[in-house]
Amino acid sequence: MAEKVVILGGGPGGYVAAIRLRQLGFDTTLVEKNRVGGVCLNVGCIPTKALYKSAEIYHHAKNLESYGIDFQGEAKPNPQKIVERKNQVVDTLVTGVEKLLSSAGVKVVHGEGKLLTKNTMAVGDEELSFDKLIIATGSSSFIPPIKGVDLEGIVTSTELLDFTAIPEELIVVGGGVIGMEFAGIFASFGSKVTVLEAMPSILPGVDGEIVKRLKPLLKKKGIDVKTSMMVQEIHKEGAKLTVSMEGKKGKEIVSGDQVLIATGRRPNISGLGLEELGVETNRKGIVVNESFQTSIENIYAIGDVNGKWLLAHAASAQGEYVAELMAGKEASIGQFVPGCVFLFPEVAGVGYTEEQLKEEGKEYLTSKFMLGANGKALTMGEGEGLVKVISDKEYKIIGVHIMGAHASDLIHEGLLACEMGLHVEDLKHVIHAHPTLAEAFFESAMGLKGEAVHMVQSRRGL
Repeated sequence: MAEKVVILGGGPGGYVAAIRLRQLGFDTTLVEKNRVGGVCLNVGCIPTKALYKSAEIYHHAKNLESYGIDFQGEAKPNPQKIVERKNQVVDTLVTGVEKLLSSAGVKVVHGEGKLLTKNTMAVGDEELSFDKLIIATGSSSFIPPIKGVDLEGIVTSTELLDFTAIPEELIVVGGGVIGMEFAGIFASFGSKVTVLEAMPSILPGVDGEIVKRLKPLLKKKGIDVKTSMMVQEIHKEGAKLTVSMEGKKGKEIVSGDQVLIATGRRPNISGLGLEELGVETNRKGIVVNESFQTSIENIYAIGDVNGKWLLAHAASAQGEYVAELMAGKEASIGQFVPGCVFLFPEVAGVGYTEEQLKEEGKEYLTSKFMLGANGKALTMGEGEGLVKVISDKEYKIIGVHIMGAHASDLIHEGLLACEMGLHVEDLKHVIHAHPTLAEAFFESAMGLKGEAVHMVQSRRGL
């Protein structure tokens, strides 16, 4: 008889694990309280990228003359149609995941699951038994205890996805990936956007030089970023929301039509019966070992709920890895996890940042190639940005950071270089097509040894 595995949560970690487990011959049941696909597919990565594309198209429509095209008339964003398109994209992908699960033979049970014992779970009136369990319940928006945070007009990213009007002034509390992506989208639609971030810098974890170069570009696009700002209170004055805050220069006030709370996420661990069962947790989520095993041997936790990487692709990789471990295979998982931020321009990175290397006292080399010197970027009208490659003293590539058009696609060449432990010499004779944006990565990598042909200043060593 096939071993029974229950997966609690049908997001990008849970549904991928379920399908892989079926491929490996397990009796697999997926428990999901809402639609399959989780936050990422339903109210996260996919719908925001659909909005991002609409914002990008609108931006190009406003700048047709720069491409030599005359246009009689005025392009206007239509919130209803934009949201309808977003919903169509989401529905198509959710239906696709449902079909994948069905064709794989995964049993899907809808409802909220709660552990009864280490081998049983209640889902409504139904009781499920299992040999092994994978918890993949994800995370939810964290709402800080700010006075007035429950006022009308204050929303999380979930509510803002279904906007019915474009706010004239939008205040974003939180300068992480979610906050900055919505800032970019609504600024492109015409909103005046103010971002309030408590930390000294936006986009924590992104290479500092990239952030420094990004900030003036954001300002040009109508995004005012205020860092080291502690929000103290929000109150309503007529139709406006007023945010009181305190920074290095004292108290400040900013007003807007809508306030987005984007202050991070917290793991979905309450109500699962973890405490009663003795599953160890901490502030970040469920505590797991290197195999994503919890303190109870037959229970695993993957994705946002374990707090390691709050990224859909990391959850999926963990899901496949755990499935293969359960099957007794020699499973492996990547050590490098890329991150992407869909702004105008895009930002993406993988591996070490300069800040991390300095903190660890490691010697390194950096090389930068500016996209303003890349033929394809200029033909696209996207000359802003750069590709930065970091290596160790032996020229092994250990970090790649990109700001510019299609950075989210380009980063994967850097990911392969880092994951495979490639040196500059390994790339030297790899011919890149011309004209392409990928040439910028090649030139930057060659610059580490002073061998870039199209770069005036090739390297900087520390």
